[in-house]
Amino acid sequence: MIKENILFLPLVIHLFAAIIMLFGWGKVWFQRWFSMGSNALAVALSAWLFLVVWKGGILTAHAGGWAPPFGITLVADTLSVSLVLITSIIGLAVSIFSAASIISQRVKFGYFPILQILILGLNGAFLTGDLFNLYVWFEIIIISSFVLLTIGGERVQLEAAVKYFTLNMLSSIIFLTAIAIVYGLTGTLNMADLALKIPAVEQTHLVELTAILFLAGFGTKAAIFPFYFWLPSSYHTPPDAVSAIFGGLLTKLGVYAIIRVFSLLYADSALINEILSIAAGCTILAGASAAIVQNNLRKIFSYLIICHIGFMIAGIAMGSALALVGVIFYLFHDIVVKTNLFMLAGLTHRITGTSSLRDLGGIYDKYPLIALLLAVPLFSLVGVPPLSGFWPKLALITAGFSDSRWIMTGFIILGSFLTLLAIAKVWAEVFWKTPPEFSVRPNFTFWEKFENKRKLMYLLPIGFLSAISLFIGFGAGWVQVVAERISAELSDTLHYVNAVLQLPNI
Repeated sequence: MIKENILFLPLVIHLFAAIIMLFGWGKVWFQRWFSMGSNALAVALSAWLFLVVWKGGILTAHAGGWAPPFGITLVADTLSVSLVLITSIIGLAVSIFSAASIISQRVKFGYFPILQILILGLNGAFLTGDLFNLYVWFEIIIISSFVLLTIGGERVQLEAAVKYFTLNMLSSIIFLTAIAIVYGLTGTLNMADLALKIPAVEQTHLVELTAILFLAGFGTKAAIFPFYFWLPSSYHTPPDAVSAIFGGLLTKLGVYAIIRVFSLLYADSALINEILSIAAGCTILAGASAAIVQNNLRKIFSYLIICHIGFMIAGIAMGSALALVGVIFYLFHDIVVKTNLFMLAGLTHRITGTSSLRDLGGIYDKYPLIALLLAVPLFSLVGVPPLSGFWPKLALITAGFSDSRWIMTGFIILGSFLTLLAIAKVWAEVFWKTPPEFSVRPNFTFWEKFENKRKLMYLLPIGFLSAISLFIGFGAGWVQVVAERISAELSDTLHYVNAVLQLPNI
């Protein structure tokens, strides 16, 4: 019973943190420090949950004592607890960055409680064991992210929010339609129960229809081709801290949903694998080619999110054990790096007063130590060995060669090369070049006017996530072990099904 209750802790901590902060609505200092403290506690609780699952295997909890598949089920396998742990780490980093960068007026509008609700929704989605509750957690995430996207009420934010909300609500409607059809076919929404019942459904055309609907719904949230255009129109408009958690986690939730649902329910679908293969190649090409022609730093990073989602979809389409290892490894790496890149973009804007590459330059000459710190996430994204992006790309390319997936492998290599060009452009324009004489920017007085305490709170979360990236790269052996265990669990879902339905392992 004690072990089961541990499952609720990553949810309860953020729920109660949000409620408590409501009582300090007008106390800006309280909300900032309480948010950082609660997220630090969440990291410790998530690490505890990870260790329990790592040592003891899959953990389940059934709300209200209802036996599966009738009640609300929470399931903690290695994939879900790994993502809960990474989410808590990202939440802590973004909370610290928010304390430095979010102005008091936005804090007074409830920024920090909504941030806690967003993290709550993410953890709930990772831990849920049934499709309807996955939908519910998605809606919590959409509502809280919409508030964060619009907080402050600037015109450009509201315009972006309309696109964001419209496309995500459309994807939710598609998702809900698929849920209704699945329930009509099987009479259950518990994912472990569905893993047993879906193969027995005689109307195979309806099963394929639900798979396509799920792919469209999750694909929109993951920003895969052709549903990606809402992302670069939205992610460059909110405050930097909001862009950071959006860029790191929200699209990866869509990838997680694809991995979870399709590994359990549609693993043998040749049609879905073919669609995923085409979508992956198009996503890589669309994201990478758009990134290299952008002039705004946050737009470059937004398009690179799309490109690298394509890498993960490519690995899912390959479906081999090694490819899944590459997908999981890349998922961990990408969450950390993309969050860090958007904080990097925020710091660059604070230092110089602009995000336009044309007006930037001279940061290495003026602040060499800061430039070297920022180089870690940039070169990790490219995949410079032995940094964190190198190992999962190596796994994906090796898997592609092993399975003779030449076209898919070619797209991954092309996407990597175009990413290199985009990041080389960023490094040259932002850090190396001399600022243009005709421009009044970069105006380094923005940064120099900040007190040292505030500067530290800008740099600390970036340094923290850079250290995590270095650990993933130089400690790749440990991450590889985790990814291999997750790959094995995804390939053989029997243990998941037995753990949830309380069946004996045979």
